[in-house]
Amino acid sequence: MSREQVRLAISMGDPVGVGPEIILGAIPIFAGNADITVYGDLGVLKAAAAALSEAGRPGPDNEREISLEAVTVLADSELRFGNSTQLTGDASYRYVMTAMHAVLAGEADALVTAPINKNSWMAAGHQYPGHTELLAERAEVSEYAMMLVGPSLRVVPVTTHIPLSEVSRSISTEKILSTIKLVNGSLREWFGVDAPHIACAALNPHAGEGGRMGHEEEKIILPAIEAAASEGIMVEGPLPADTLFSRRADYDAIVCMYHDQALVPIKTLHPFESVNMTLGLPFVRTSPDHGTAYDIAGKGIAKPESMLAAMEMAVRLVETRHDMDA
Repeated sequence: MSREQVRLAISMGDPVGVGPEIILGAIPIFAGNADITVYGDLGVLKAAAAALSEAGRPGPDNEREISLEAVTVLADSELRFGNSTQLTGDASYRYVMTAMHAVLAGEADALVTAPINKNSWMAAGHQYPGHTELLAERAEVSEYAMMLVGPSLRVVPVTTHIPLSEVSRSISTEKILSTIKLVNGSLREWFGVDAPHIACAALNPHAGEGGRMGHEEEKIILPAIEAAASEGIMVEGPLPADTLFSRRADYDAIVCMYHDQALVPIKTLHPFESVNMTLGLPFVRTSPDHGTAYDIAGKGIAKPESMLAAMEMAVRLVETRHDMDA
């Protein structure tokens, strides 16, 4: 599959966040590497384009580089950048649903999602912690995970958006094993890694230090690693997290026990290039690894690098899968 043939469906994300302007900012740099359709409100795109123009930054040539599938929700008078409401939450939900349906119907090859606000989704009656859970439910998959990908690191948290105080009782041998197997299969299927080498982080300091700092390593994490190894998966651990990431070049991915254990290293190493992708879906889904950034929304200054990286990765994943299926 040539790059020109890859069809990207891009959902606009929160209309009052930075999503619209980072989409418009990324497209000229992307330079026609795919057929792009943006799902969202035309009025929002026009406002974002005006913000970019005022800031002296280029946007796409609409006739040549972008098509819009209008999902009209907001009137122009209801658009206030940085002001999240129930209405904007409903709008961003409808954008991603329409874009996802296009992918499931075979009208697009991959889904790229701009950032949303979880609170405004819930205020609008859409009770999902985020894109990942919504897409997994609608795609009817029960085993899925969030992988963050940067130029030198891939990380996958076993638990995601829960309080730190709940992590210990939320991890289980079964869940960790399922995550390791999902990572192993995804590295082979989507990244073309023939023999993935995976590391598994410990939960406690010093990997529990023989039980002195906790027993989760020996009672929960190690049995999952041993079970994965018995199935032929190359996985090491549990390894102390304070030194593990300095050895990131030794591994194709690192499985982490909780959100910040995974996201702090990758966002520190690759603050503008890391990409979020959902493992376990029957289609490619990527997104920028940042939020709505309401404080700078509508000013035309948001950096498009992470959106650009998400678009580029979506194309690479589609092409890799096509090559492996050929």
